[in-house]
Amino acid sequence: MIKLFEPLALRSVILKNRIVVSPMCQYSAEDGFANDWHLVHLGSRAVGGASLIIQEATAVSPEGRISPEDLGIWKDEHVPMLQRINAFIAAQGSVPGVQLAHAGRKASTFRPWSGEGVVAESDGGWPVVGPTDVPFNDNYPVPTALDANGIRKVVDDFRTAAGRALEAGFKVIELHGAHGYLLHQFLSPLSNQRTDEYGGTFENRIRLLLEVVAATREVWPENLPLIVRLSATDWTEGGWNADDTVQLSAMLKVRGVDLIDCSTGGNVPKAPIPVGPGYQVQFAERIKEETGILTGAVGLITTPAEAEAIVASGQADIVLLAREFLREPYFPLFAAQDLGAEVQWPAQYERARPHVHTAAGPR
Repeated sequence: MIKLFEPLALRSVILKNRIVVSPMCQYSAEDGFANDWHLVHLGSRAVGGASLIIQEATAVSPEGRISPEDLGIWKDEHVPMLQRINAFIAAQGSVPGVQLAHAGRKASTFRPWSGEGVVAESDGGWPVVGPTDVPFNDNYPVPTALDANGIRKVVDDFRTAAGRALEAGFKVIELHGAHGYLLHQFLSPLSNQRTDEYGGTFENRIRLLLEVVAATREVWPENLPLIVRLSATDWTEGGWNADDTVQLSAMLKVRGVDLIDCSTGGNVPKAPIPVGPGYQVQFAERIKEETGILTGAVGLITTPAEAEAIVASGQADIVLLAREFLREPYFPLFAAQDLGAEVQWPAQYERARPHVHTAAGPR
């Protein structure tokens, strides 16, 4: 058996293989609404054989968007189109998932192809919030430090968004605690210099994430899995690090989190990140070994052989691909061919499966 194509049970959800579509911002929404672009983008990866399709960072509030073009799930009107997309994904034998997110101090910025820096309120931008009033860098907006009421609103927004995610037909939630967005901003001492119960010690800095996890689990059914994406290290002295991530992961495991999606970086501009094939796999492996929680590896995994090696060796339980899925929406189908695994192709595409012949000859 090719390990990459073995099923994996996450509570009541069965992933048909270990290849997962990582959340990838499309910057193609208006007022948070999904549209036909998202249907085709996400649906194509389901047709291509991915086991779990995690929708891009989806804002739990308008001010939680990275850009004005981000997807949202802060109002009931967002739900119907998400239901349509998720029904299509499920019909292909894939599992629909969503990454719930709040950008914090990295909000109200331009999408990559529209410019750089702050989107002015006159152009559709908004005031941003963070742990303190320190911006990400000189080209980003200056945040307002969240007060007690603001923190309660963040937790409530995640709770409400999780309820809408259930109504929309998602079967997996991933909470975005990575890449320098709000939950990560609270975790790292480099971005969190608060002096109240949400800052200072490790226990205080993880408090917001734990509260969000608890709030999500209040409305997210016991039989459905919950994932947390963490940046395992800031790659910067004095920042959030792998030891912190291991300690936090063990705590998340007993609080109803089923898998840690192990990324890195994003909280420090120009951090010295040693980017290369599989450069983040080491963190997935360590967290899995030291806590026993399931882990996912992500980051420059581009070939079937690399993906198979990661799961076959036990370094991680799933692999999440992003850019490779942009290049090849049908990566799982061709990975199976490359590795010699038998998988089902969509009936509409069966006649194009390599080396398939009929009694009448090749078609």
